[in-house]
Amino acid sequence: MTHNIARYIDHTLLKPEANRPQIIQLCEEARAYRFASVCINPTWVPLVTHILRDEPEIAVCSVVGFPLGADISAVKEFETRQVIDHGASEVDMVINIGLLKSGDDASVLEDITGIVNICREFRAKCKVIIETAVLSEGEKERACRLVVESAADFIKTSTGFAAGGAKTEDVELMYRLVHPRGVKIKAAGGIRSAEDALNMIRAGADRIGTSSGVKIIEEMLHKNLAL
Repeated sequence: MTHNIARYIDHTLLKPEANRPQIIQLCEEARAYRFASVCINPTWVPLVTHILRDEPEIAVCSVVGFPLGADISAVKEFETRQVIDHGASEVDMVINIGLLKSGDDASVLEDITGIVNICREFRAKCKVIIETAVLSEGEKERACRLVVESAADFIKTSTGFAAGGAKTEDVELMYRLVHPRGVKIKAAGGIRSAEDALNMIRAGADRIGTSSGVKIIEEMLHKNLAL
């Protein structure tokens, strides 16, 4: 079963209590609905890579420095190499939010660029999570500029673990600031319905991170909705 919105969706399960049967089910749903990727915590990358070994169109996506972003850069870089070595072709990393709020843009850029360079070396995509819910407008703008400067593939709104998730106005801001510079946008956090997903795509999102992918597709089909 497929729908034209499916290729926008990173089918996601990042809860710490997620277990092996749930991860296997996530992969089977991705295969059935033809989602863009399966997004899981690093420990599950080998399993997901094995299950999806004959599905080159479904990427294996994992997270780095997640969900706080406060790890030492060398730790993030080691984690990035590990998930890629085990089969991930997309890496969603969290910026060092505290350093951004401290005005230390140079260190934030260095942190991001370290991951971007590793991803580029191994032909993996890098998505940079800036956690919009905890940033001021000025901080969001600075974060956007840093992501552009890093040459990352995507900027991503949220981890889904903060108090708030993706907002259309944040996606619109990103679209103005990063899209013209070749950086794509991933909206994530609190996207649970077809209307939510469509609103994000219309605002400029190129990818949707959600644990409600099946529900969104079923709703789109039931209501005969299209992009």
